[in-house]
Amino acid sequence: MRQVIVRYKLKKDRVAEHEALIKAVFAELVESAPEGIQYGAFREPDGVSYVHVAFIRGKKNPLDAIAAFEKFTARIGERCVDKPEVAEVTPIGVYGF
Repeated sequence: MRQVIVRYKLKKDRVAEHEALIKAVFAELVESAPEGIQYGAFREPDGVSYVHVAFIRGKKNPLDAIAAFEKFTARIGERCVDKPEVAEVTPIGVYGF
């Protein structure tokens, strides 16, 4: 299983657009219900910093088959202050996620 955390900070004027793109990803996930993924997107208290967490079972990332995710990632660099940081992590303990 692959466990990934992505962190980034948005430009203030791009928050509404960005969150609409995230909501579209989750709407498509609910509709397609792909197997092999647990995924969450979170906004931090400053209102412009975000964290995404994904647990991916199998060799293929189910998000790659989600059209809304492709649209979300296609121009993310334009919405961010800095390039998103991606880290593969090793869980020490996980409950219910």
